[in-house]
Parts: sequence; structure tokens; C-alpha cells
Amino acid sequence: MHLAPLLAALLLRHGGVPPRQQDFSKVEVKATHVGGAVHMLTGAGGNIGVSVGPDGILIVDDQFAPLAEKIRAALKTLGEGKLRFVLNTHWHGDHTGGNEAFGREAPILAHTNVRKRLESGAEGSRPRPPAPKEALPVVTFDESLSIHFNGEEIRVLHYPRGHTDGDSVIFFTKSNVVHLGDDFFAGRFPFVDLDSGGDVEGLTRNIAELIGKIPPDAKLIPGHGPVSTLEDLKTYHSMLVETTGLVRERIAAGKTLDQAKAEGLPEKW
Repeated sequence: MHLAPLLAALLLRHGGVPPRQQDFSKVEVKATHVGGAVHMLTGAGGNIGVSVGPDGILIVDDQFAPLAEKIRAALKTLGEGKLRFVLNTHWHGDHTGGNEAFGREAPILAHTNVRKRLESGAEGSRPRPPAPKEALPVVTFDESLSIHFNGEEIRVLHYPRGHTDGDSVIFFTKSNVVHLGDDFFAGRFPFVDLDSGGDVEGLTRNIAELIGKIPPDAKLIPGHGPVSTLEDLKTYHSMLVETTGLVRERIAAGKTLDQAKAEGLPEKW
């Protein structure tokens, strides 16, 4: 029995996939100042990072298509500048659903695999048709890129085989804010998309590397959940390490998938 699917199944049993919001008419998109030039928008789906300043507006992710007008309205409360860039942390629809709307206003930037997966669509547990041209990233990268915007370097780094195979983490270097996308579910178990190249052990390694790079006093924007700290990320990493260790023990003991799931996890997790 392989570790990745067993641990993924165990995490899913404990609520790793956020519930799908169906009635978008009742969703409120709210803005929170995080630090420096950076704000966070919450609504339905992944948290949106926003840089606002003299150069205009940059957003990180854009939730679901039906929320585009509400997102625009929330952005106007932060500043009247023009939308200049859209960054995608990965390809899932709760982070890229607004691409078609916002891609008509500003270029979309993302890892190479994000464009590939949006272009081809997906089948299986998270079906999605191929995205229209307007929703596709027009600037792609393999390892990293920098955007010098609103008085700081916004550094975008790819972390392979974590939540998916196209994950990016965004460092707002002067504002001291880091947007981790769905590599980080604050206070919750992650969803690791095996069908999209995700890997539980890879995610654990990536988080360990990020802990060594993120300044101790930085504010963190998770893919889902509230603004967090480095200590919160360390707790999340501890959960990944300990639960992965439990799964390894159950595999070594010859437990079946159903047996391992039935045993569950310790109360602390």
C-alpha cells in the first residue's frame, strides 16, 4: 500500500475539502488589511491577496466566476487604481474561477502547469472543462519570477508536487506578507490533489522549506482560513509530519485502507 493515497484518504475523512458554496448571491466579499500594501479578500473559495498602491492593483487568485462583480466592488473600497496583474497560486476553480472576467482587464501570471491544466481541463474527482482563452495565464514560469510593483519586489516561487504540481507562493518582500495558496490550510487539514500532481510527502517538505525562508514576524495568507503567523505554519507542519508518521506505521503493520481510516487520528488533530 502506498503512503500518498492512504494519507490523502485519511485527511479527506477529516474534512480536507472545503464545502462547495452554491448560492453565491448570499456571499459577502470582505477586505482585511494584512500588512504594508497588502490586503486579503474573503468570500467563497480561496483567499485573495491584494496589493494596492501608486502602481495600481495586483490580485492573487480570484475565487469563483459569479463573484467577479463583488470582488471588483471590494477592490474599489481599497483604491481606485487600475487592475494591473492577476497571479494564480494554482489551477483549482475556487482560485481561478474569476480568471475569465479579470483576464480581460489584466495579464494573468502563473506556473507553467497552471496554464496546462486550465487549458486541458480535468476529469475524475474535480471535473472541469477546458478554460476559455481569456482565463488562461499569458505569462508562465518554471521556477520563479519577480514583479516590482507598489514599491516592493513581489517574488513568486514555485514549490513542486505539494497541493498540486503547479503551486506558487508569493512573497511581498517589503510588506512582510506571504500568500501560500493551498499549500497552507490554516487550522484545517489540507486537500492534496493527487490527480493534479500533488503529493503529501512533497507538501510536507515544501512547508519545512518555507518555514526556513519566511521571516519570524511575517503575516501569512493561507489558501483557506484566517491571516496566520509562522507559528501557525509550524503547527500545520507538525500535523503533517505526525499524521504521515502514523500512516507509515499502519502500512508497516499491514493495515488495510479501511482499517487505517477507521482508526482515525489522535484527538489533538
